[in-house]
Amino acid sequence: MKLDEILSAAGKYKRPKRIGRGTGSGHGKTSGRGHKGYLSRAGAKRRAGYEGGQAPMLSRIPKRGFNNANFRKEYQVVNLSALEEAFQDGARVDAETLMQAGLIDDAKGPLKILGDGELKKKLTVVADKFSASAAEKIAQAGGTTEAIPPRAPKPRAKGKAAQTAAETSEES
Repeated sequence: MKLDEILSAAGKYKRPKRIGRGTGSGHGKTSGRGHKGYLSRAGAKRRAGYEGGQAPMLSRIPKRGFNNANFRKEYQVVNLSALEEAFQDGARVDAETLMQAGLIDDAKGPLKILGDGELKKKLTVVADKFSASAAEKIAQAGGTTEAIPPRAPKPRAKGKAAQTAAETSEES
């Protein structure tokens, strides 16, 4: 047999391990699960990070300081070079039109325009933020920039006192 004579399907599918089919198979009796214990039972699963009853790593390490990752604002970024290719002269560019052009994924998320590339078309660009170079290049091309004012964050109520205060203000 030569390698070029082997059918493409040969060796494509691996047979599954046949467990519990007698001691002669090598996977009989306990079927590769060992003896007794939680993991030998049906439906046994360990949760992620479980270390056999030992205190898990996450609870062993100290936790200090402040992490700003929960509060950061991630912008969808679009460069001027992409605007030059995707839009006609005199067009109004906002999150909705950028999403239709396939340049961003979410029209409701915050949008930032960056100044990478050249812009020769006169565009009206609406975004949450502009880099200094992007705003300058848009103005040089004869276009205008419209910054969307930031939305005020919703106040967070803590505890029952704040909850009852909110309920009484709704009733009156």
